[in-house]
Amino acid sequence: MPLINTETNSDSAAQFAVEVRNITVSYRSYQERPNTLKEGILKAIKTGKFKYYSTFDALRGVSFKVEKGQIWGVIGSNGAGKSTLLNVLAGVLPPTSGDLIVRGSLDSLRSLGAGFDSELNAIENIYLYGSLQGQTSKEIKERVPAILEFAELQEFATTPMRYYSSGMYARLGFSVAIDKDPDILLVDEVLGVGDERFQAKCRAVFDRFLSGGRTVIIVSHSMQLLKQICTQIAVLSKGNLVFVGDPAEAIERYLSSNYETPPKAKSGS
Repeated sequence: MPLINTETNSDSAAQFAVEVRNITVSYRSYQERPNTLKEGILKAIKTGKFKYYSTFDALRGVSFKVEKGQIWGVIGSNGAGKSTLLNVLAGVLPPTSGDLIVRGSLDSLRSLGAGFDSELNAIENIYLYGSLQGQTSKEIKERVPAILEFAELQEFATTPMRYYSSGMYARLGFSVAIDKDPDILLVDEVLGVGDERFQAKCRAVFDRFLSGGRTVIIVSHSMQLLKQICTQIAVLSKGNLVFVGDPAEAIERYLSSNYETPPKAKSGS
């Protein structure tokens, strides 16, 4: 997958933080194989199929551009492809086909506790996360107090994270993700486990991102939250991008339409 992280583009292109070009992600689901060669030949003769798997598209020909300084929401039913899309944007899942262009630094909060070791405490996990991001021990040490303060975990800094609630996990995850002040932040649903007060702090961070020309792409089932903070919302259905535009219109279209059916599998042949 061509992944370009650069600002050396034309002025018209440089206004976009993210460009997704005709991206498809396909998966295979393998079926039970025949026990013998004879059984396999007989099955192939009967069905005309020589492969024992089916495929489905988690994303199908998805294309869009996200301008710098926008908060983009992504909505859709379970199985619509939301988390798959964020994993592609984060660079952890290569698409089957298509191109992704990212301009600027990117960090992500894609799932609750991702990148954390539950046997370690908050401080140890901050060091672990920072080292994986290429930070030095000195740089991490300088940032630990601010991260703990934003996450409101000073009193639990030395408590193993296996004792943390989902909200505590989310607060720490969000705090370490924004600490490097990335140009692009990806957030997948985890803010929904935080209380209203912490969500207000997160919205303040998003406002700061907007004013600084940074970009946020967020997946959530909270229509109220997305309507409050987003400048654009994309609607996914069965792996297809079916609408991009005004948040209120996107939510209305989603709630009034039947977007519940997951993608159908296609038999291999």
